[in-house]
Amino acid sequence: MKLLVVEDHRELRGLLSTHLERAGFAVDAVASGQAALDAMAVAGFDALVLDLGLPDMDGMAVLAACQKLPRKMPCIVLTARDALDCRIAGLNGGADDYVLKPFDMAEFEARLRAVLRRTHGMRENRLELGNVAFESASRLTTVQGHPIDLLRREAMLLEEMLRVWPRIVIKERLEEHLYATRESVTLNAIEALISRLRRKLRDGGANVLIDTVRGLGYRLVLAEEARRDDEHQS
Repeated sequence: MKLLVVEDHRELRGLLSTHLERAGFAVDAVASGQAALDAMAVAGFDALVLDLGLPDMDGMAVLAACQKLPRKMPCIVLTARDALDCRIAGLNGGADDYVLKPFDMAEFEARLRAVLRRTHGMRENRLELGNVAFESASRLTTVQGHPIDLLRREAMLLEEMLRVWPRIVIKERLEEHLYATRESVTLNAIEALISRLRRKLRDGGANVLIDTVRGLGYRLVLAEEARRDDEHQS
């Protein structure tokens, strides 16, 4: 999942970005309200982590803009404002949770994941296709019950492809989903990622293949279906 972190304190912004990226998220981090509005105008995010005390505008204005987006984007508010009326205003303004500074990173991550589960309609915790299974909460991938070791972006790629199956995952969508906006992504990087995941699934004995759809992107297919298609074409 891709997150937008809006925090003007440079050290905390860096700590949040590092922790969340290590936890398996793609993160865009900005330091002002206007930068947040600009980011939301050009990219899609699965959640917003928002500091209310921004240098150029009140964070509540960013929260209000978030509520007007066509796609629901959950928001966790970060603030040092401990007054009850401030917390009530934030929750009434559309925030899904309210975290007071200072906070523990592990607890914050747990609360973020809880918000994501609620607001995404309790998205499936377990995704399966053929003999491949993916546990969203733990990011554990198994083939016939045996775990295979996937790096963070490989797991994110597999999760995205399982969620959209049997549809095609467009290359541009993969770039947006797997990488933060600040990262420079080449076509070769996506192809290398696909190649590594394809090899690990094959070596693990998966009966699921990654099919390249020229000019569009990639999709998952069952090996048996792929063989039938090849026989039909021949």
